[in-house]
Formats: sequence, C-alpha cells, structure tokens
Amino acid sequence: MTNKLLVLDVVGLTPRLLEHTPNLRAIAGDGWQAALGTVLPAVTCSVQSTFLTGAMPRDHGVVGNGWYFRDLGEIFLWRQHNRLVQGEKVWDLARQARPGYTVANVCWWYAMGADTDWTVTPRPIYHADGRKSPDCYTRPPALHDELTRSLGEFPLFNYWGPTASIKSSEWIVQATRRLMPQADLTLAYVPHLDYDLQRFGPHSPQAVAAARDVDRVLAPLLTEARDQGVTVVALSEYGIGPASRPVHVNRALRQAGLLDVYTQAGMEYLDPWASRAFAVADHQVAHVYVKDPGDLEAVRELYQGLPGVDLVLDKAAQREFGLDHERSGELVLVADLGAWFTYYYWLHDDRAPDFARGVEIHRKPGYDPAELFLDPADPRVKLRAGANLAKKKLGLRYAMNVVPLDGQWVRGTHGRLPDDPADGPVLLCSDPSTARDQLAATDVRDLMLELAGISTPARNL
Repeated sequence: MTNKLLVLDVVGLTPRLLEHTPNLRAIAGDGWQAALGTVLPAVTCSVQSTFLTGAMPRDHGVVGNGWYFRDLGEIFLWRQHNRLVQGEKVWDLARQARPGYTVANVCWWYAMGADTDWTVTPRPIYHADGRKSPDCYTRPPALHDELTRSLGEFPLFNYWGPTASIKSSEWIVQATRRLMPQADLTLAYVPHLDYDLQRFGPHSPQAVAAARDVDRVLAPLLTEARDQGVTVVALSEYGIGPASRPVHVNRALRQAGLLDVYTQAGMEYLDPWASRAFAVADHQVAHVYVKDPGDLEAVRELYQGLPGVDLVLDKAAQREFGLDHERSGELVLVADLGAWFTYYYWLHDDRAPDFARGVEIHRKPGYDPAELFLDPADPRVKLRAGANLAKKKLGLRYAMNVVPLDGQWVRGTHGRLPDDPADGPVLLCSDPSTARDQLAATDVRDLMLELAGISTPARNL
C-alpha cells in the first residue's frame, strides 16, 4: 500500500519561530525535527526545485526566481511552466514504482504544465484594457469552479503586494483540505510568513503574530491529516534575516558606464541588449551578465569594492555552490548580512518607469520587496489607492501607483546561506521511523519517496 503524504512548504519557518507555533511543533512531538540545509540562492523557485528533483541548481537549472533568458534577450521572473525545471520530479520516480500514483499541487511554483493530477496555482485574468483581476489556474479545469464556488475567488491581492495577508494562506489551506483525501501526495505552499517578516523584520512583534496566525490556519488541516492517517512533512525553503541596507547593484554599473537604458515618454528602461553588464537582483543574490569577457575583471573589481557585497562568484566559484548553470550570470553576487540587492537602474526617480510604482512582478527586471508597502512617505497614498479601486469598479483604466521607490522600508530579507541554524530552514516530520538530526535540501525528494513507502533510486555518483 502507498502511504499518503502531505508536504507543507511553510515559507520562512525557522526553529526560532517554532516557539510560537504549537500545532506545527506537535508534528515533531509525534515524530522528529531536523535542521534543513538549503541551496544558493535560498529563494523560493530554486529551493522548491531542489526539493522536488533532489538536484542542485546546476542540474535543474532554476538559478533563481528569474534570470536573463539569453536566447530571448529578456529578463523574466516568476515564470510558471514546469518545463523550466530540468530533471525528474519526485512524482516521476514514484509513478515508475507505483503506476497510478496521484499528486495534488496547491500553489508550489512551476505548477503549470506539470503532470500532476490536481493543480491549483495563482493566475490573474489580464483583461484587454489592461486591468488585472484575481483568479487561479486549475487542472482539471472543473476544479476551478468547484473551488471558487465554495471558497470564493483566489485572493490574489492578498497573496502578494501591499495588501498581502493571511487570507491567501487561508484559501490555500482550505483548497488543500479538499484535495488531500484524494491524492497520494499533496503539496501545499503556505506563504504568510513571507509578508510581515519582510515588512517588519523576523524578530518583530508582527513576526510573532504572523507565526501564530499561520499556525492557527493550519490547525484543521493538520488534524484532518492525523485523523486520515496521512504522514505530514512541514518544511521551509529559507529563514528570513534582518534587513537594513539596500544595495543598488545596477546603479553602480550605470555610474561606471557599463549599463545602458533607453527612454520612452520620459521613462527609462533597462536595455539588456546594449548593456555591457547588468544585474538581475533577487533578494540577497544577483546574477550579473557580462557581454564581453574583456569587461569581466572590471565588473568583478567594481563589486568587490561595493559596500554590502559579501561574495563575488565567477563560474569556478559558482561550481562550489552548485550554481554553475548556463542560465547563471558570468558573476553571482551574495549580499552581506543585513544587506539586499535592489533592481533599481535609474539615477533620478522622475525617470523611473511607471511600472516601478506598481505591483508588477513580471515587468520589473528584478525582485522588488517594496511592493509589500503602500508608500510610507506619501501621506495621500491611501486616498490614491481608494480612487484607483473606484476606477476599477467602474471599469475605467487605472494604474495602482502606490509602491515606494525607496528600499529603506524593508526590514527582512533572504537568499544567502544561513549564518545561524536557529534562523535557517527547518523540517518537521510526523513519522518517527525516519528520524534524523539534519538533512540537505537535496535529500528531501528521497525522504518523500521513503515516507511514501517507495524505494529510492540509486544516485549517479
């Protein structure tokens, strides 16, 4: 018989935060808890891909939440197609041993195009007039109406942005409760800790409240898993550390004459085709793409002298971290403790593109944690946000231009490898027979197979 398994990706969960999560802690009370190694970069897409394939980024190719697509000449973050993840997934191996093995994926990344039996992933409606409405993509298609009829529309604007809140995790947990009884393996992504830990810092009162909230929301799902005999694994991709120093890695290149922009309607846009070098900033890691090998040493020296940069990794050094994939930059930067990398490339805010003040995860050429804030420096920001919502309800065009152009408000970050295990990722498991003190992110795939009662394949060494 196949042992049913629930794997919860509780983003940002650490041993330190477990003090405030009695329902999650109870998983280890019946089973075990282990320190969990992560990968560089310690960001969602890279780590989840390692969990599911057992491979390092050099092998599965997901070198960040986004990268420069050299064959398209474009920077893309947060793509959704599963074919971007190279290598066999845990369900591929499970089905080789157990034909008919079923899998439900509730909001783990790279869900679209995956051959899971049930899929739920955020997918807005992009209207022809430029409006964006909350919704989700599902397989089978009928699941969409089933979920939205019982749970309401997917709360996209509570999933990311200034209004991100516990509501998105509540919706995801409720959807998981409906699918778990049907699947052999259920994967669920629970994002709530990401929000206030980045807004207010991991040691803030708001972080404690967020931990308690996510634990409360998970309680009925954990009870049902126990009652249904489902083995539970709860894990995290990374821990979130304090942030105090935004580092402008693209502005440094521009000031050195290495990064080019082009201008339209008075707004500046990064020009990756013409730039001699540019950086794709991703939390505490940045991939730096250098067109001419003759510029490599100059770019390296620039970053080695830039305050806030801890490591500058060339291709040989990337190999030591399992990050030497063709999608990686010629150089990879790792931030100092407390520092993080902005994507900003303009030198004057009046030249910033209009998308910079909005929640535009697919248009910005880098990650922007400032999207979690209504601009604190703008006393009229809530009035403007309300006016824009009124325009939306009337069917009028609008731009939700409420995000600050200053990274000073961000208080939490991640991406570098953890310096203190108490603030790093953790794994909890309800099956005591598999106990261990620590394991690597690359071990998670085989742990899932072991818990399912499926022999793990021999690895090529």
